[in-house]
Amino acid sequence: MKEVRPTTGMVLQALFNILGDLRRKSFLDLFSGTGKVAFEACRRGASPVVSVELIRSRSQDIWKKNRYDCHTHLSMDVRKGLSWVARRDMVFDVVFADPPYGEKWGRSLPELLASRSSIVARDGVIVIERSVDDKLAVPDPWILRDERKYGRSVLSFLSWSVNEEEVPS
Repeated sequence: MKEVRPTTGMVLQALFNILGDLRRKSFLDLFSGTGKVAFEACRRGASPVVSVELIRSRSQDIWKKNRYDCHTHLSMDVRKGLSWVARRDMVFDVVFADPPYGEKWGRSLPELLASRSSIVARDGVIVIERSVDDKLAVPDPWILRDERKYGRSVLSFLSWSVNEEEVPS
């Protein structure tokens, strides 16, 4: 089992400062790990919040201590989690992903999200936390809007590459 590498406090604070007001915004946390990011999204008013983590026990403590009605946890692989939300026609304003470093998710994750692009709101954002050593490939329909470096971590912000009128529904 891969060791959990929680998002650092500095990166967590920067992420939510950049995202701004999350009240009434939907939030998907992929590779949720300890659930720290999903928990913070709930705390800041996001709803609904869905977290996807293969190993359920990694995030149980945070949700046992803090009950939020806005949260759904999916204990499954990210690919299955994306299928689950797509089948339910769920659309998210923010999709955050913090895949394991060093496993080349920077190349495959954006492709996977492109194959499920209907889950991202027209004015939504995809945020991928990755190591500075992990290369990021940005396929259509996404464009890299911004990147912020924090030590060895990078937050990459992707959004739709086409005009809003052209985005498929």
